[in-house]
Amino acid sequence: MLNKNVLLTGASGGLGKYISQHLAQSGFNLALQYNKSPEKLEQSIHEMKNNGSLKPGAVIKSYRSDITDETSVKQLTEKVKEELGSIDILINNAGLSINAVSWKLKLEDWNNVLNVNLTGPFLCTKYVLPYMKENKFGRIIYISSVVPQIGVAGTAAYSASKAGLYGLCKTVSKEIIRNNITANLISLGYFDAGLLYQIPEEIRIQIKESIPLKEFGNPAEVSECVKYLCSENSRYITGQTLNLNGGLF
Repeated sequence: MLNKNVLLTGASGGLGKYISQHLAQSGFNLALQYNKSPEKLEQSIHEMKNNGSLKPGAVIKSYRSDITDETSVKQLTEKVKEELGSIDILINNAGLSINAVSWKLKLEDWNNVLNVNLTGPFLCTKYVLPYMKENKFGRIIYISSVVPQIGVAGTAAYSASKAGLYGLCKTVSKEIIRNNITANLISLGYFDAGLLYQIPEEIRIQIKESIPLKEFGNPAEVSECVKYLCSENSRYITGQTLNLNGGLF
């Protein structure tokens, strides 16, 4: 799988950083999407280029794009295709969480979360699939959450958006299965990165106690799972949900 081209959304976030570093070490070319945090992403790229993470010949580039805007996504995928030659793997990692109990949740916040977490992955999928079909190869990965599986008060928008990814993944997997393209979903529990630290400390302690394993996940385990789903060896896995949650259901 050396030199396969990966488009990773939400690359400037905590989990995105771990995934991109892990894939860089494995020899993938990386197209890293961000929207509002170029400093974090550029620092991450600088680290990868200067700590020996990149395999010889591997390429890593950053791209600013609003994944909730169709024109922006179309331009993003065209630019990546033009500069890297193909888009072999799409990892839908970008995510947003705005929390409030349902009767106090603003419609604007609901729409923002749904746009980033569900419409964004749909648009990215829509515009990479023609390139994947042309090459008769592709891997699409959706990053979802245990939250819609267990129900968590105050997460109506986040939970609904992440639940929607299940249906999107299942449908896409059936549509493209004959083109050597797979679509799978990774449903994450609470990992020691990213959105976890938007939660107050006292709530984080309660969450940890509710996890049968009694600890937060290591982002390296997510990266390893992503890497496997990107590989040639995963061609018989499609339309599936891989639960990484320490036993939390």
